[in-house]
Amino acid sequence: MSTTLEPEQTTPATLAEGKYVYCIIQVKEPRSFGPMGIGGRGDEVYTVHYGDIASVVSNTPLVVYDPTRENVFAHEQVNETVMSEFTVLPMAFGALFRTEQDIIELMRGTYDALQDVFAKMEGKVEFGLKVNWDRDRVIAGIEDENEEIRNLKDQITLRAGGSTYFARMQLGRLVEGALIEQADAYVREVYSALRDVAVASRANKAIGDKMILNVAFLVERARETEFDQMVKEIAARYDGNLSFKYSGPWPPYNFVHIRLKLERGSVESESILR
Repeated sequence: MSTTLEPEQTTPATLAEGKYVYCIIQVKEPRSFGPMGIGGRGDEVYTVHYGDIASVVSNTPLVVYDPTRENVFAHEQVNETVMSEFTVLPMAFGALFRTEQDIIELMRGTYDALQDVFAKMEGKVEFGLKVNWDRDRVIAGIEDENEEIRNLKDQITLRAGGSTYFARMQLGRLVEGALIEQADAYVREVYSALRDVAVASRANKAIGDKMILNVAFLVERARETEFDQMVKEIAARYDGNLSFKYSGPWPPYNFVHIRLKLERGSVESESILR
């Protein structure tokens, strides 16, 4: 099946209608989740069924949805609403199909693989954790504790009137190496504290010079409070040097990677690794 999609900004009233898929859940009875469909038209979000599983969908023009703040929020809002009642397998943003029958055929062809993913994700949610540091404060601490760096810095200060170029280069290399070691130590300590209250973790790319850790944790719903308390304890332990930005619970976006293709009927899920 090939689908030609029009750009989102050109959506004439006569544009063909399709189905936007948000996630897949386990439920036999038809469900409706309210008029919150993507696109701002107030489309009803409802279920399309195959056996004991269902895709959560809404009607939509067959357009390419840009990942704007508004569109991504609509996609996530549906997933979070559904997650309050069900274990969800979230779809990647922008999953469009022409008809309900296309969706049913896809679920039929991927049923066994989907059941395997459900078994892995049952009763689990995702939390995000970003850790930033006060680089200047950390450097000051390194200079106080590292005798080699402290002595070299003192030499540069005493030779302020002379040539200090190579000494400054050496100092810069020593400080940078010490910063890398300290960042690695902080990351190990955070993982060590949280690994016993999380099922799995997945590191994402840190953004900017201040962020040293950007990680998603998969947590049993029954241990949410325990995980939350542990994050607070770690944040208090490093108050001043580190700041923690904590979010969730979310659907397991970082731990379920579903590729659904009607032509091949394939489903792939990320491996869950500690």
